[in-house]
Amino acid sequence: MTYIRQGQPAYVRATLALFGGAFVTFAELYTTQPIMPELSKQFHVSPAVSSLSLSVATAALAVSMLWVSGLSDTWGRKRLMSASLLASAVLAILVSASPNFIALLVLRMLQGVVIAGFPSIAMAYVNEEFDPRGIGRAMGLYVSGTSVGGMVGRMVIGALTDAFSWRFAILVMGLLSLAISLWFWFALPKPRNFAPKQIGMTEMLARLAKAFTNRALIGIYALGFLLMGGFVTMYNYAGYLLMGSPYHLSQTFVGFIFVVYLMGTFSSTWIGNLGDSIGRSKAMQISIAISLAGSVTTLFEPLIVKIVGLAIFTFGFFGAHSTASGWIGQIAPTYRAQASSAYLLFYYAGSSLVGAVGGVIWSACGWLGVIALIAALLVVAYGVERIVARTTLERAEVR
Repeated sequence: MTYIRQGQPAYVRATLALFGGAFVTFAELYTTQPIMPELSKQFHVSPAVSSLSLSVATAALAVSMLWVSGLSDTWGRKRLMSASLLASAVLAILVSASPNFIALLVLRMLQGVVIAGFPSIAMAYVNEEFDPRGIGRAMGLYVSGTSVGGMVGRMVIGALTDAFSWRFAILVMGLLSLAISLWFWFALPKPRNFAPKQIGMTEMLARLAKAFTNRALIGIYALGFLLMGGFVTMYNYAGYLLMGSPYHLSQTFVGFIFVVYLMGTFSSTWIGNLGDSIGRSKAMQISIAISLAGSVTTLFEPLIVKIVGLAIFTFGFFGAHSTASGWIGQIAPTYRAQASSAYLLFYYAGSSLVGAVGGVIWSACGWLGVIALIAALLVVAYGVERIVARTTLERAEVR
């Protein structure tokens, strides 16, 4: 097989294209997160209901993952990713013109469906096309694109909402996404280790069955659910906390707090490299411990301490996500697309379900309740990681 290796022109083009695609995907997916308080005011809905603007998109994305992986096996990785980016950009533009909250939810759900054509397929592309010895670094660079997209998207949305309106902010993001999606098609190298093939329903179900019966993979899916559930809960309600008493921050300032996503950009690459050298199990343990420390730090009242806590928490989360993403390719070499889709199904299910539950806890118990929920998820995640590590070791010994 001919792999993409560091030092080659194709490596630069591939990593930049995947970075750009990840940027677009996550900027669009989380567009409504920083403006949830604004949506609550304009449409007269509670924080928990306002959070549905994110939850319906992530839930639709999670469910769509299951059939999208099979489509990529027949239609092609690059073609499907490109179509996904283009369609999601068009829908973002339509979201900006939503006449009411119900219409906004419907459009966001459709956006989640079409966005599904990028994340899991991008992970499969990395595992297939890049040199196996550098998968951790390549996956880290891809995940860093997700963190930058999440950061810049939230910052731009927050600032434009303050200066103009949330509708104008989402429109600008949609137009930017449209431009990047067109560039992606020309920049991403054509897959060299993948040949499109017709896969019948029986074989597709067989591959999915493998993805859902492998004990180590099931553990990694659980990690995705727990980690992403905690991450989205943290950022869903941090805006309400910081715009309320005693901080009373503006929408713009709250948006710029997402600059802490830069910590994720660094950690996804750094911990990805660390996983290649010391093992993914130890890298995951370190990441979870860092996230737990960061979440507890946000309980202290000084604003600067809360922001530092968010940064530490974000550093740990993206390191853990990068590690889990690379681990999947190692465990499931023959059904990567299906395993990646299953992982992201649980990942976004955590976002939708735990994110919504977090709204109820926020309304009933405040920030202390939110952090208690996140800390509990991280403690469970550590226990799950120990089971995954033991199962993976047992499989290796059997071989």
